[in-house]
Amino acid sequence: MPGDEVRARYLRDRVMTATPAQRVVMLYDRLGLDLTRASEADDSFAASQHLNHAMEVVAELRSSLDVTAGGPAENLASIYGYLLAELVGARGNEATTLPPLRRIVSSLRDAWAQAGEQMTAAQAAAPAAVGSWVG
Repeated sequence: MPGDEVRARYLRDRVMTATPAQRVVMLYDRLGLDLTRASEADDSFAASQHLNHAMEVVAELRSSLDVTAGGPAENLASIYGYLLAELVGARGNEATTLPPLRRIVSSLRDAWAQAGEQMTAAQAAAPAAVGSWVG
């Protein structure tokens, strides 16, 4: 299917050219999509598949942390642990946990997006600031 190949290539190129912060935002976007799909699924099998994928995304986010650095990494590790535990519970048909999880994921996603934008702006301004004193 040519359309699928084009889409896959586009997604691969988008990921490969993204900054690390943009990649994290992409993971949060996918996590949010998984949670939405799980809550809207018509049957428990489909919901379970989306929840399983959501757990894989959270595990990926958690494994990327350097918890030896402490501070925010430790806090995020705790949040990811909570998300994983709640997702396991949601697989047991506790779908009422999904809306609060979506709010947490949305807040984290927005924070990462904002941080990424600030980093990009700072990097864009840095060369101008360095060269501005040269007469």
